[in-house]
Amino acid sequence: MTKEILIEKIKAMAAAPSCCPELKAATQAYFDAAGTADEKSAAKNLLAEIEEDITTVENLVPFAHSEIAVQIFGAEGAKKFAAHADELKASGAKYCDCGACANGLEVLANKNLLLA
Repeated sequence: MTKEILIEKIKAMAAAPSCCPELKAATQAYFDAAGTADEKSAAKNLLAEIEEDITTVENLVPFAHSEIAVQIFGAEGAKKFAAHADELKASGAKYCDCGACANGLEVLANKNLLLA
């Protein structure tokens, strides 16, 4: 993977509806620091935030079946979300596959490109 492709993954991660405000802020701070002496520090902060925010399937399933999910997605949306989470678990997936988590995992797998 090239750094340019990794940057696109970071942008997609931040643009995902499932991306939390803290990760959006860390992403913006990284882009603001790009090309400056602070870039590596901002990259480290971004990577730490990604590591903190990626959701395991073990945490996803109970959330998907919770009342909070119903409040966020509505009854029908939560039902579909829970079914999807159950499918992920049954398939042996270890992590959530939403846009934020999936792209975040790719960023972590290629973090050397940000830290070089």
